[in-house]
Amino acid sequence: MRASLAARRRAAPISAPLAPAAAKGVYVSPSDLAMLEGAARHLVFRPRHPARNLLAGRHASRVRGRGLDFEELRQYQLGDDVRTIDWQVTARMSRPFVRVYTEEKDRPVTVVVDQRINMFFGTKLAMKSVTAAETAALCAWRALTSGDRVAGVVFDDLKVYEHRLDRNRGALLRLLGQIATCNNALRADSPTERNPAQLDAALELAARTANHDHLVIVITDCDGRSAHTRDLLRRLAMRNDVVLFLIFDPFLYELPGSNDLVVTDGALQVEVPLGANRVKRSIADAGDKRLKDIMLWQHEIGVTVAPLTAAEDTAAQLRHLIGVLAARAGRGA
Repeated sequence: MRASLAARRRAAPISAPLAPAAAKGVYVSPSDLAMLEGAARHLVFRPRHPARNLLAGRHASRVRGRGLDFEELRQYQLGDDVRTIDWQVTARMSRPFVRVYTEEKDRPVTVVVDQRINMFFGTKLAMKSVTAAETAALCAWRALTSGDRVAGVVFDDLKVYEHRLDRNRGALLRLLGQIATCNNALRADSPTERNPAQLDAALELAARTANHDHLVIVITDCDGRSAHTRDLLRRLAMRNDVVLFLIFDPFLYELPGSNDLVVTDGALQVEVPLGANRVKRSIADAGDKRLKDIMLWQHEIGVTVAPLTAAEDTAAQLRHLIGVLAARAGRGA
C-alpha cells in the first residue's frame, strides 16, 4: 500500500521530475552506489572464528593437512591425517600431536534485492527502495574487495533480472546499474500493478544460482511473503548461509497522534482514523505480529534476519549489525 505521506517533506510530488538535491533519499544513481565502495571497506569484521563472520566472503575452514595458515597444535585424535603429526613435539611430549591449519576457500555471494512498488515508501530519511539499493551495493562491494565472486538477482513488479557470478569490477558496476534503473522507474502514480509473487520468483532464481556454500543476501520488506516464501528460504539455508535484511519504515511504530491519514494503492483511496485508539492499536499490533513472525524464521529455518530501517544511515546500521550478529554467532546463539 502506497501512502501519500511518502513525499510530505518534499515540495514537488514524487511523480514530478526531481532536482538532484530533492531526489536524495528518494532515488539512487549508479554513481551513488559506486561511491559506496569506500564505505564497504569499513564493514570488515574478523572475529576469532572467521568462518562464522556474517559477511566474511572468503572464509576460513579447518582442515587436517597442509593449508595456508597455522591454526593450532593439539593432541592427535582418531581419524586425523598422520601427515599432520608434528614429530618433534610428539617426541618431546611422549604422545602424538598434530598441527592444524586453516585453508581459505572461495565463498560466492548472491545478492537478491527488492525494487518493487511496495518499497517506494519512506517517512523520514529515505525510501525503503533506496535503503535496499544501498544495502545491496555495500554487501556486493564488501564481497568483491574480499576477492569473492558476486551474483545478483534484482526484481521489480514486472521482471526478475539475473547477473551471473563474476569476480570483476565491471560486472559489479553493471549490477549496480541495474539496481539503479529499477529504482529510478518507481513512481507513486505508476500504472504498474503490485506483484507480490515476484518475491518468490526471485528466490527461485537465486536457488538455481546458489547451489551450495554461497552467502545469499536477501534484501526486501517481505511484502507478499507466503508459506512458499518460507519454504524457499529454508531450502536455500540447507546448503548456504542466508541473511535476510528486512527493510522497514518506522511509521507503523510511530503513528501520528490524532490526525487522520489518507492512504492509496494508486487506484483506491482510504482515510484511516488514527484519532481512534483502537484503530491505532490494531495497526501497531499487526506490524508487531508481522515482524515477530519473520524474526522466528531464524530459529525455524536457520535464516539470519536483520532488520534495517529506512530512517537511519544504511552503512552505519550495517557496521553495527555485522558486529552484533557475528558476536552472537561466536557465542553459538
